[in-house]
Amino acid sequence: MAEQQEQVCPVCSVKIIGSAAGDRVVFSSGPEGSRAKLWARVCQFVDKPACINRDRNAIGQVGTNDYFKAEPPAIEESGG
Repeated sequence: MAEQQEQVCPVCSVKIIGSAAGDRVVFSSGPEGSRAKLWARVCQFVDKPACINRDRNAIGQVGTNDYFKAEPPAIEESGG
């Protein structure tokens, strides 16, 4: 059984766990994701050489569901 390799990014502190089945990204909150999701949400905005998620081949195809979709908070009307 192959060992999993774990890396922690010195830029954003995210944890990437590499294995034969594919890399898993452990975010500080929320469910685990992929390198593509990490790139879409964080790495593309951080232009630092220390970032550990800069290899486009390792990142793979970035899909529309990888990007963060912010929804504005609902504004509750109060009685006046």
